[in-house]
Amino acid sequence: MTAVTVRVPAKVNLQLAVGPAREDGYHDLVNVFHAVSLFDEVTVIAAQPCAERGLVRLTAEGETHGNTAGVPLDATNLAARAVHRLAAETDAGAPVDIQLTKRIPVAGGMAGGSADAAGALVACATLWGAELGHDRLLALAADLGSDVAFPLVGGTAVGTGRGELLTPVPSTGRYHWVFALSGTGLSTGAVFGEYDRLRPDAPEPREDTALMSALASGNARALGAALRNDLEPAALSLRPELRSTLDAGRDADALGVIVSGSGPTCAFLAEDRAAAAHIAAALRESGHCERALVAHGDVPGATVVCQE
Repeated sequence: MTAVTVRVPAKVNLQLAVGPAREDGYHDLVNVFHAVSLFDEVTVIAAQPCAERGLVRLTAEGETHGNTAGVPLDATNLAARAVHRLAAETDAGAPVDIQLTKRIPVAGGMAGGSADAAGALVACATLWGAELGHDRLLALAADLGSDVAFPLVGGTAVGTGRGELLTPVPSTGRYHWVFALSGTGLSTGAVFGEYDRLRPDAPEPREDTALMSALASGNARALGAALRNDLEPAALSLRPELRSTLDAGRDADALGVIVSGSGPTCAFLAEDRAAAAHIAAALRESGHCERALVAHGDVPGATVVCQE
């Protein structure tokens, strides 16, 4: 085997309840992840060892410049860190070239970097023949970052702790989404910092029973009404123009509107595929977003799609 390609999904947060800052700088969360059909592909190719190179070399390509602008191609990239972490864990590491084919927005609140890290873990474990159980792979992912474990699981799941402790949630039916992309990203750290400024008295996070009930019944209208993101006011404080984006989706009859994660991507739940197309067209015509993409959820997690 000389190459492995893994497909990994983006996420939208159906609920993101954020507690007060902890002593370690993190926040306790109740984070309802929902995997959607915007995918990155991570291809790992075996490389010849040589003195001039390290363990990992990275390249990235995308449909537009916005898909790759801001993607680090050095050791700071989370996918590269994942490969180094897996090599240290298994002693099976060998030099690889990693090709990231990006469709998930960069710094858009949809966990694109975390998805790439999850994809790199699966691809390298497969390429190297590393015999890691699913639970150990999840633990490695959780060590890398709060959102890295979920793309391994996919579907819909509740993340607790700092978001890395996952419990799958039964979700019936298919949900149709529109994502309004911004031309520039938002720093997750900056958004959490603004949240701490706005909410110094933040309560402990709790799971929303109305949201769980909507997911169990497959009721898109009830789900739209239950969407909640505690980070949304902070994202809007830093990027007030996002209010106009959210309003444009409301005016187009979206069932629910929300800033995705730490933003700036805005998510809109639609009644069906036709309604999603209508909302996307309205958002494009409004001029309040860079692009509008249609997707559905939930979808599976990291999947090996090619081995050579």
